[in-house]
Amino acid sequence: MEHLHDHHEEPHHHEHEHNHEHHNHHDNDHHHHGHHHHHTHAIEKLSTIYIVAVALNMAFVIVEAAAGFVGNSLGLLSDAGHNLSDVFSLLLAMVALKLASSHATKRFTYGHRKSSVLISLLNAIILLVAVGAIIVESVQKFFNPAEVSGDLIIWTAAVGIVINGLTAWALSRQQQHDINTRGAFLHMLADTLVSIGVVVSGIVIKYTGWWIVDPLIGLVIAVVILVSTWELLAESLRMSTDAVPEGFDADDVMNRISAVEGVLNVHHLHIWAISTTETALTCHIVIPEASMLEEVTDRVKALLDSLGIHHSTLELETRSSHCHDHDCC
Repeated sequence: MEHLHDHHEEPHHHEHEHNHEHHNHHDNDHHHHGHHHHHTHAIEKLSTIYIVAVALNMAFVIVEAAAGFVGNSLGLLSDAGHNLSDVFSLLLAMVALKLASSHATKRFTYGHRKSSVLISLLNAIILLVAVGAIIVESVQKFFNPAEVSGDLIIWTAAVGIVINGLTAWALSRQQQHDINTRGAFLHMLADTLVSIGVVVSGIVIKYTGWWIVDPLIGLVIAVVILVSTWELLAESLRMSTDAVPEGFDADDVMNRISAVEGVLNVHHLHIWAISTTETALTCHIVIPEASMLEEVTDRVKALLDSLGIHHSTLELETRSSHCHDHDCC
């Protein structure tokens, strides 16, 4: 990367600074080894949750689609189609989970961790396609209405409430630090609410015979999915283009680093997502004298760790060796 390239090329850095650069990487390795067992356990637990969730939701998709065909219900068929896309989303999230913890190679120096960001983007696109399909089918149903079995909708959607609710609950405690898991959680939560809406429409159809409620519910489903997907899509796009990840403010991070004792100036700060769960930072820091290099670096590293940035590369400079815009980035 450019900042490392510049670090090796710039002649004004002292040998002590080069030695400390090695020390920085050692600190990072030690930190990661300290969390290795906890991280592995978390991945295994989340993988088990995904496997159970996929099995439950796939079984429900089959039951719901069959009920939709038998009962001639667009609401059930559209919801089954969306639930099928959720199954694919869960499968993709499982793959992303593995890729996010992949090891570095000579060709892929961050492993395949960035692929987890691309998967979150793909998941959002799949959901948008599902929204489009539901809207088209619902509009067509307005012009070609058909009788719907209220009882069938009620009982099938009631099963959906249980399955989607259980899946959302299982993912709820695991979704705080990973956009893919958060996306899966939001979709399951939205599906639970939609299933509740379908039950309500089934009751209305049963007692009033208003079959038009069925395509209306289809449109409501589309709106709910669109709202829950929009932020996921926006954040995935930001991560894909190496924008500052959600939850971080570049100015705030720079001000915090500037407030560290021994820091005179901070510039050329970059923050980006390595994966959906890891954030990286590089910056140049001006210090009063080379003898303070060790202690300032330790303080800044501790600050960044507390902010959730565990991959950082710091270029420390003195006033006399302060780089210029044309030879550092």
